[in-house]
Amino acid sequence: MAYFWFKSFHFIGIVVWFAGLFYLVRLFVYHAEAEEKPEPAKTILKEQYQIMEKRLYNLITTPGMFVTVLMAIGLISTEPDVLHDTWLHIKLTLVTLLIGYHFYCGWLLKKLANNESRWTGQQFRALNEVPTVLLAMIVLLAVFKQNLPVSSTIATIIAMIVLMVVTINFYAKKRLNDQRKNLQSIPQQEA
Repeated sequence: MAYFWFKSFHFIGIVVWFAGLFYLVRLFVYHAEAEEKPEPAKTILKEQYQIMEKRLYNLITTPGMFVTVLMAIGLISTEPDVLHDTWLHIKLTLVTLLIGYHFYCGWLLKKLANNESRWTGQQFRALNEVPTVLLAMIVLLAVFKQNLPVSSTIATIIAMIVLMVVTINFYAKKRLNDQRKNLQSIPQQEA
């Protein structure tokens, strides 16, 4: 019965943690783009994003990470033989990378709060895709375990990354075109 409790709360922790990671870096995007706004909007937006980022990181994302990790330890304690499986070693390596990403986001949060970050909204958009790729690989390993179709998985992950890069670049071009259209329409409105 302990296994099912650990597994249930492990899933809950994962959902909370990833929701926080996805939203946190999206806030970083908006925070970076607030730099382009005129005053007083720039200062107001940046202050608001700092509050939201700090609360999200400290009250949702980090506790979600701790619940995930603690419940994973509980799961492994109910089935210690799983520690001999290669798929779990790979999964734990990916989770370690994810934990590193989590703390890197905490570092970026501090940089943004101190106006020391030089990242653009576009760069944060790309960074926001890292947990998606890690999540996909971790879930595939957890589901398939030692039966993971490696070549299909690699092809799927590469396709995901290419699609993400294309989407981010397409969106950047769309935003630039929209900004140009807005600038062109300003003189016409004044006339």
